[in-house]
Amino acid sequence: MATISTRGTAGPTGPIALPLSWSLGDLQRHLGDIPADRVRLFPHPGTGTADDADAAQHTGSNFCELVDGVLVEKPMGTLESLLALEVAFALRKYLEGQRLGVVLGADGLLQLGPQLVRGPDVSFIRWERFPDGRLPTDRIWAVVPDLAVEVLSPGNTTGEMMRKVADYLNAGTRVVWIIDPIPRTAVVHATNDSGVATQTFVGPEGVLDGGDVMPGFRMELSGIFRGAKA
Repeated sequence: MATISTRGTAGPTGPIALPLSWSLGDLQRHLGDIPADRVRLFPHPGTGTADDADAAQHTGSNFCELVDGVLVEKPMGTLESLLALEVAFALRKYLEGQRLGVVLGADGLLQLGPQLVRGPDVSFIRWERFPDGRLPTDRIWAVVPDLAVEVLSPGNTTGEMMRKVADYLNAGTRVVWIIDPIPRTAVVHATNDSGVATQTFVGPEGVLDGGDVMPGFRMELSGIFRGAKA
């Protein structure tokens, strides 16, 4: 797999060495208290690679991310898919007529580190992230998104989502939107000019702003729920 230039990387520089004394419970806590039935035991935890995440995606099994060399199944549902599609549609409309970047869906896996692969529900990547402004041909792109969007599923845990946000921001992602379908709210995570992580709550009638990542982009949060009854 080719290495794509990024503005920062996340994760270790070599294979993960999980403590030999760890139990499955320790591993679950390390991954954010996720249910055990979402943790793959093959390849052996800590030894997984981006190729393993790619293989899991294309062999008819559940969609998986790679977290510290551990394949972790990502919970996905129809409502989450609908909301993610609405966000992606708004972003794509914004990009019409201006060459700022590309929008990917959930199956667009992104390698953030040697043993760290995430699949945001929606991601936006500015062209500056790609060497020579060309899209890579690798099955998994080793490039950090400028915007990562995650729509919460019932199976997600608080610890898991905190870990995801940290992974994105540490890798160089500029903004992360976490959208919660039940209260129809969102939390915007970002890093300010001083490198300090910030978070902003967006209520049901609030607006998601593109900021410096997508100048002029504004999306009413209620707009992505237009197809869902109260």
